[in-house]
Amino acid sequence: MSQPPDSGPHHATAPDTPPEADEPVKVPLAIEDWLTVIVMAALALITFANVLVRYFTDSSFAWTEEFSVFLMIVLALVGGSAAVARDRHIRIEYFSEAGSMARRRRLAQFGAFMVALLFLLIAVLSVRVVWDDYRFGETSPGIGIPQWWYSVWLPVISLGIALRALGLFIRRGRQAHADAGPEAE
Repeated sequence: MSQPPDSGPHHATAPDTPPEADEPVKVPLAIEDWLTVIVMAALALITFANVLVRYFTDSSFAWTEEFSVFLMIVLALVGGSAAVARDRHIRIEYFSEAGSMARRRRLAQFGAFMVALLFLLIAVLSVRVVWDDYRFGETSPGIGIPQWWYSVWLPVISLGIALRALGLFIRRGRQAHADAGPEAE
């Protein structure tokens, strides 16, 4: 029995074709890749340790839940940074894939600019949160360590995402200029 033809663009690669190569960037994408590996390994290790302790002692490590939540938030932010750098963030394809190539590039630039603006705003505003956590001596609810140890990473990673988005904005602008050719000058 034959299969009906698919009616849309194919974004997934066939099993025998290599995955798409990343565009060249100044700051290596391996940073996000290795951070993802390290955070996932840390999550797996502390979760496994907690399972073993619960199994053998009927109690648990209190700190594992707090660290797991923190590491999952870091993982989401690092994954977001990788998605922005690789231009694989969420978009509405009806708008982003319609129209001329110049329109698509302008929309890609607009999206990258808005992501950069959003995460720059998050970075700036979260500095105040870190300062308040430090100034008022806030401690974490689970194990009582200083809260700013956790919150200090939000502005740092948000700034990283904003810079990745700015790099994408610049790359899309150069692509648009290169695609226009010499008649654009």
